[in-house]
Amino acid sequence: MDACYQIDDTSQIISPGMIIFKDLLEDNLRKMIELIGDPSRLRPHCKTHKMREIIQLELSLGILKHKAATFAEAEMLADTGGKDICLAYNLVGPNIARAVEFRKRWPDVSLQVTADHPGPIELLGEAMSAAGLEIEVLLDLNTGQNRTGLPPGENAVELYQMIANTPGLIAAGLHAYDGQNHQVDINEREIAVKEVWNNVSRLRDQLVTEGLPVPRIVAGATGSFPIFAGIDDPDIEVCPGTCVLHDVGYGELFPDLKFTPAALVLTRVISRPDAERITFDLGYKAIASDPAMENRCRFPDLPDAKPVLQNEEHLVVLSERAADFQPGDELLAIPRHVCPTSALHKSVTVVSGGKVVDHWNVAARDRYITV
Repeated sequence: MDACYQIDDTSQIISPGMIIFKDLLEDNLRKMIELIGDPSRLRPHCKTHKMREIIQLELSLGILKHKAATFAEAEMLADTGGKDICLAYNLVGPNIARAVEFRKRWPDVSLQVTADHPGPIELLGEAMSAAGLEIEVLLDLNTGQNRTGLPPGENAVELYQMIANTPGLIAAGLHAYDGQNHQVDINEREIAVKEVWNNVSRLRDQLVTEGLPVPRIVAGATGSFPIFAGIDDPDIEVCPGTCVLHDVGYGELFPDLKFTPAALVLTRVISRPDAERITFDLGYKAIASDPAMENRCRFPDLPDAKPVLQNEEHLVVLSERAADFQPGDELLAIPRHVCPTSALHKSVTVVSGGKVVDHWNVAARDRYITV
């Protein structure tokens, strides 16, 4: 095992358990700032980790803008001292009332939400006006992922005009997530991202020409982070997420990004059914199961491990070294997808310099805290 993943004493760590290697985490944060140059241009997404302590580290480094996907994450950010929060999720149903409650609870926090349809825009405006409040709204754009948002064009102009004209709402800019840009080749990715930017910037310019304010463009993802970071436009706020903790998946997809996995899962052998098989306590309640079963994690100290079965509490692998393992032996696993993995753990063990130094709650893993 690489020395950076040394843990001197694991005897009190319950497995399967997520381990945050704090030194690597802090190094990833510094690399984020080095890549962007100015932390005021960063708006990292907290969905990857959902932890107050990581937000505190970001704030201490001058990262003052943040992005969230749930009200629980937004509440965690506000409670931790975040004053500029983008909740990048279109509000419907009870979430409209939750937005009102949030604005009442944290009146000094700039909360921006996203929208892409007249119905929720109208309902949100009515709710805010009835409460004597206002809320900032970003127009959600479809940059090619075809998940949410309007494509840049006349319909987008009309909807942004509606936001600007709706009492209770403040037209606060554009949201342009491009999670579809997973080109391994950095040059191909740059071409795709700059096409996205050209479309978004033309829309911004049209809106400004028509007298509408566009104070920010919340743009990008981890893959497009280095490209957006290199675009000289003061309105761009770049939104990396996964690279804070990093994982196997993005390490393979984006080899140009020199971040290091900082969140691993400690697992123990619970059975060795035969000379070729090892069974770990690493089921899909401990590590994200959205990747294909054979690719859900990587064992740095058992690189030939081939997963052949995973259930809720078990992972069975084939390995030529299986006979070397006994029940109780330990390994560290790097998740392929760290964001949903962190949400599977109530708390994490924090290691620095090989020592267990703390335990952090995954505070926003639930959908609801108090708002």
